Amino acid sequence: MGDRKEQPLRVGAAVRRRRRTLELTLAVVAERSGLSVPFLSQVENERARPSRPSLERIADALGTTAVELLAAADPACSVDVLRADDEEVAPGAARMRALVRGHHQLHAMEFIGDHDEGREFQHRNDELMYVVDGAVEVEAEGRAHRLGRGDTLYLSGGVRHRWRATEPETRVVVVAVADHIEAIEDASRRR
Repeated sequence: MGDRKEQPLRVGAAVRRRRRTLELTLAVVAERSGLSVPFLSQVENERARPSRPSLERIADALGTTAVELLAAADPACSVDVLRADDEEVAPGAARMRALVRGHHQLHAMEFIGDHDEGREFQHRNDELMYVVDGAVEVEAEGRAHRLGRGDTLYLSGGVRHRWRATEPETRVVVVAVADHIEAIEDASRRR
């Protein structure tokens, strides 16, 4: 009963809104992302669904994150249930699943399997990484951190980092303060 029926995300509309807000042409986004103009047009018109790596390239070209584009693609609900079995994915396939739908103050994503280890991230706000199963290696501020099942890693906003799964079928949950939130430092913590 309070479950919202799963509808396909209309990420194309979010991509188009972001591109137009930045006053960019499809050609500029294509050049920045390394993707073709026809493909980007199909994405914006909901005739193609970008893969996770393609969505990340589009997000980079638009100066945002894939998480933000996915959140902008889905209206927010005050109470929403996401079922684990809503999405059918082949075993062994790398996948990413939003754990929160809509445009909220927090984003939560589950990553299963391999992750693009060469990709560097730098988020505006704080982030928490929790290893549900398996193991990961995180490089942050020039140090490598090995995390195993049940371990967490906290990253302050602005910290450049990258990570990779070191075991097959690793499951990682990442919770981050949304980029549209202006986080302010607590002055009492500086004393």
